[in-house]
Amino acid sequence: MAPGDGRRRGRRRSKVRLSRLYSFACGRRPTAVDDESSSRIGGPGFSRVVHAHADASSAAGDPGDPARPAYCSNSVSTTKYNAITFLPKSLFEQFRRVANIYFLISAGLAYTGLAPFRSATAVAPLLVVLSATMIKEFIEDWRRKQQDNEVNNRKTKVFQHGAFQCTKWMNLQVGDVVKVEKDEFFPADLILLSSSYEDSICYVETMNLDGETNLKLKQSLEVSSNLQEDESFNSFRAVIKCEDPNPHLYSFVGNIETQGQQYPLSPQQILLRDSKLRNTEYVYGVVIFTGHDTKVMQNAMKVPSKRSKIERRMDKIIYLLLSSLVLMSVIGSIFFGIATKDDVQDGRLKRWYLRPDDSTIYFEPNKAAIAAILHFLTAMMLYGYLIPISLYISIEIVKLLQARFINQDIHMYHEETDTPAHARTSNLNEELGQVDTILTDKTGTLTCNSMEFIKCSIAGTAYGRGITEVERAMAKKKGSPLIADMDINTEWFQPEGKTAIKGFNFTDERVMNGNWVNQHHSGVIEMFFRLLAVCHTCIPDEVNKVSGKISYEAESPDEAAFVVAAQELGFTFYQRTQTGVYLHELDPLSGKQVDRSYKILHVLEFNSARKRMSVIVKNEDGKIFLFSKGADSVMFERLSSCENEYIEVTQQHINEYADAGLRTLVLAYRELDEDDYVNFDRKFTAAKNSVSADRDEVIEEVADLLERELILLGATAVEDKLQKGVPECIDKLAQAGIKIWVLTGDKMETAINIGYACSLLRQGMKQITITLDQAEIIALEKVGEKAALTKASKEKVIEQINEGKEKVKNASAGEAFALIIDGKSLTYALEDDVKDMFLKLAVGCGSVICCRSSPKQKALVILQLVYIRAS
Repeated sequence: MAPGDGRRRGRRRSKVRLSRLYSFACGRRPTAVDDESSSRIGGPGFSRVVHAHADASSAAGDPGDPARPAYCSNSVSTTKYNAITFLPKSLFEQFRRVANIYFLISAGLAYTGLAPFRSATAVAPLLVVLSATMIKEFIEDWRRKQQDNEVNNRKTKVFQHGAFQCTKWMNLQVGDVVKVEKDEFFPADLILLSSSYEDSICYVETMNLDGETNLKLKQSLEVSSNLQEDESFNSFRAVIKCEDPNPHLYSFVGNIETQGQQYPLSPQQILLRDSKLRNTEYVYGVVIFTGHDTKVMQNAMKVPSKRSKIERRMDKIIYLLLSSLVLMSVIGSIFFGIATKDDVQDGRLKRWYLRPDDSTIYFEPNKAAIAAILHFLTAMMLYGYLIPISLYISIEIVKLLQARFINQDIHMYHEETDTPAHARTSNLNEELGQVDTILTDKTGTLTCNSMEFIKCSIAGTAYGRGITEVERAMAKKKGSPLIADMDINTEWFQPEGKTAIKGFNFTDERVMNGNWVNQHHSGVIEMFFRLLAVCHTCIPDEVNKVSGKISYEAESPDEAAFVVAAQELGFTFYQRTQTGVYLHELDPLSGKQVDRSYKILHVLEFNSARKRMSVIVKNEDGKIFLFSKGADSVMFERLSSCENEYIEVTQQHINEYADAGLRTLVLAYRELDEDDYVNFDRKFTAAKNSVSADRDEVIEEVADLLERELILLGATAVEDKLQKGVPECIDKLAQAGIKIWVLTGDKMETAINIGYACSLLRQGMKQITITLDQAEIIALEKVGEKAALTKASKEKVIEQINEGKEKVKNASAGEAFALIIDGKSLTYALEDDVKDMFLKLAVGCGSVICCRSSPKQKALVILQLVYIRAS
């Protein structure tokens, strides 16, 4: 990892997530946002125009070139201050503290006759405190500046004067054609033109943007995929029209016009700054957004002025001390005024030794009121030591020492990635000990995000004899020693002498080693394995010289597990091009491997809204098939009612897999008539070529019409093992009084069982379950009366929340509760007139599990919890 990238990761990632949460919570589709440069070109919306060509004058950045609009430079700054603003901004930061304002006023009054001490005595402590804090701020910001300089001075290859030449990132301009090589960061937001792979795909790591370690698959348009040699760029010309700069990482709308034709662009072709090229030798791309117009910088907020709880609490204490100081000074001044007025009595001086007759206005008996007011100011300075100015400097020193201890903590060193702990700012160290609630998802946090194919259901028959971690934990809970004591490591399943295969932990003699051809539903099994081998976006990486097996690169570990499983069961995917996939299939008639090819006509990609992925392919016989895989909640409603005899038993198997903590997907297919496909292709192509704001919705509508009347094949079940030490960690957190909320898309049964496996749900903990899977609600769903269903569902949720609150209220000391709520109930629990009741119940529980929750619901839960904590 290059210097500076890790520092930005946390800040950008948190801002990116907040941006996504805000969009989800508002229930709106991300849209383009205005910026100064876009308004110069033609206003907000769809007005970014990029002239992608590589002649020398353009590469030199001629300002007068009409093909080079005045977009912002590619130099970025993430510093809090600059040479001009450092002094005023840092002083403003210091005088946000109440005590500093007080000492500043005292220092000013110290130069008047009111001061009971020398002026240096008042000024010196203030200067020491301000200087020490400002020096710390300067050093931290200077480090940011150095890291910015390192990033801006990185080298990349730009096409200039007929060849690719090295230049600094800061010199890149919109329209430049660049070459990025393996393991390099992208210097700006690029449109992918071609790559080292024949089908012009590449893999991208976006960990610095969204924290995800899975590689993302990108693929260029076919029209630019032939750009491979330097000479081919001499004649390359294109005009790209796209959305304005905006912070939305997962959306992009635009088109590219080249060779007299116009082609639609999608997020599949955009490479974002600060993401890294992986497992690809090189890519070529054209710059569309630079500097602060890039999506990552649109998400990077300015360095905030962070003030911890301790600092804010200190301000409250200072207010209290200051109030006491004012009270003391007022009382003293009143008595001083009375005594001063009584100094002259019957023409005689009562306190002649003080010589009030020779005094100034400060002790003038004839002007006692004014003397009392001035004495008040003197008293405020004299008693000023009640305000601990040294406390601030002491805390700053403690913060610096804590940061040093964190940086040297060997127990926080991650050996696999050679990453030590690094406190990049010392302002928030003390917040670490004040965490009372942890919100987490499941995949990649509680689990390893390393999937293994372990079970499946095909044609109503369950296959796979593995035992999962969750099943083992549940056996322990129920006191069943037979399963609980089993060693469930991968080796337990492997035949003697056979090594474990990453992503494949399946064993069943009925289908392995080609035995599936003897099964009653061998034709369905064949189509099931074929779908696993075809319906994906993986690419073959390399062949193991010892085993002869192919390894794969995939966007997600689920897909890699499916392709590996297909390979192990006789359907080896070995090649992909832009237009087809190629398999070695086990022929059930001859029992030998035969080569088969499938032409890819369209790929309907997976997303969180669709919850499914489909591919349309044509086989060698000219038959067109739609292969689809997705969540059971969306797939079962798309099945044909007349050709699916395994629905009920497959659903039962899926429920059993869910109870075992497995991730399930339903597999189905459909054979398409030529007329049906031609009609779909016309509508789908028109939707993709559209540049309107609702393009994604139109594409989804067209795809949804085709993904109907599917024939069920079965379901897959993969295991995502718990991370090492998760149960022990959660148990320690619970002992420390920290509450844990898990927001997951799993079914309730799955989430509960995983909760037991990772100690989120513990023995003796009472469960409060809020669900709408109840007889009266299910009956209303079947009737289809939406108004009555909505009313009854909301009333049921409120009733269950109130029952839960009563249980918590009447609980004995030390009794712990766990709240479990499903996605349907969460919809009503988060409504404006119910959310306060729900959150008060949730905050009173030791563990909270939100099951079947959508991304929008996860966002709303987080936002509501943040709001209730802040208030």
